Amino acid sequence: MNGTLPPQQISGWGRYPTGTSQLARPEQVRGITDLVGAHRYVIARGLGRSYGDAAINEAGVTLLLERFNRFLSFDSATGMVRCEAGVTIADLLTHFLPRGFFPPVTPGTRFVTLGGALAADVHGKNHHKDGSFSRHVEEFNLLTAEGGILRCSRQENADVFWATMGGMGLTGIVTEISFRMKRVESAYVSVDYDQAPNLDAALALFENSDQGYTHSVAWIDCLARGRNLGRSVLMRGNWATPSKLHRRQAENPHALPPARGLGVPFDAPRFLLNPASVRLFNSAFYHRHRTRHDVVVPYEPFFYPLDKIRHWNRLYGNRGFLQYQCVLPLGSSRDGMIRMLELLSSEGHASFLAVLKRFGETEGEQLLSFPRPGYTLAVDLPRNGERQDRLLKELDQVVLKAGGRVYLAKDARLSSESFQAMYPELPRWLAIKRRVDPNRRFTSSLSRRLGLDG
Repeated sequence: MNGTLPPQQISGWGRYPTGTSQLARPEQVRGITDLVGAHRYVIARGLGRSYGDAAINEAGVTLLLERFNRFLSFDSATGMVRCEAGVTIADLLTHFLPRGFFPPVTPGTRFVTLGGALAADVHGKNHHKDGSFSRHVEEFNLLTAEGGILRCSRQENADVFWATMGGMGLTGIVTEISFRMKRVESAYVSVDYDQAPNLDAALALFENSDQGYTHSVAWIDCLARGRNLGRSVLMRGNWATPSKLHRRQAENPHALPPARGLGVPFDAPRFLLNPASVRLFNSAFYHRHRTRHDVVVPYEPFFYPLDKIRHWNRLYGNRGFLQYQCVLPLGSSRDGMIRMLELLSSEGHASFLAVLKRFGETEGEQLLSFPRPGYTLAVDLPRNGERQDRLLKELDQVVLKAGGRVYLAKDARLSSESFQAMYPELPRWLAIKRRVDPNRRFTSSLSRRLGLDG
């Protein structure tokens, strides 16, 4: 069955922009093939956790693929999983963490499909050690515009393999994926918390000691100024061994009690997030997380601190929010980050969620994949009109001058000119796109905005 649904207004996780699209929820590969053949423009959508317009298709049909969620095989000796692309990170945790396996890479939410993880080539707190998701994928099946299945790996159709990693679903529809899980000794993380009074102190901690940690991230105060500019709390950890757990925990180290979550039942009023309230929150967060080492915590609050709050995006009100995430190369990271933080703090934009991480080396072609060696900053900003638009354009110029780039999975407003300057491998990617999708069937609102339709 094709599972065609009425047109509906949808958005990404940032709730901006919105767009009206024909929806369809196929249940078999044959249904996808029929839909691709019947519609001029198609894009796949998982759980809608990309922030902007990557999984919106106002000009055609948006395929909802959450029902493609079957596991096909698992080798406990190697950790190799083969599954459909609608399987989520949460599904992996439910089925495999009790057996001692964890996803090789995970973003900051577990509510992401593996097809979406591949399309965005997601990264996590372990990029400096383990790279992005593409490093761990062995192969995948890609349904092409002509309705055939193309098997892609580093050896077979390698150019399409790398074009699809980070290609935002525009080369075709991934139906099955094979990748390796990682063994872990417990479901707990031994975390070191380190306060850094300013950006230089934070970068020094990353530089001098990050290799001692499998997972590393920093919360950063984007409203701090002067000598406190960029003050941060670094949260870095390794998987805890059973010897570090309490006796009851050590009896079953991969088990956790059921998580209890909260919910945001309605859109928060716009005045809730303002510079004064966020400044108070940031000060409290910084002083509460004093320097402490070897603190054993469950994996959930370390990897997914916001997942326990259902619909947390409602905290930004009905106008939604923008997340701005960029990466700056190592050589220009410090100066670029200082300038960005100066802009953010001087404008007083209320962001209580700002994250700083260090990226390690990448591998493969990395045509549209986001990570590069350097530092990445991600900032959530409630939408507030033209003043914010000007700020974001200034941030774009800082990123361009530093030789960096913006993350497409988070983007909702980048210009095509800035995008093309940030991604110099775009011509190579477009050549592959034209070959596998000559009639430009796979498109999205993002692809039309940025000129990615070939």
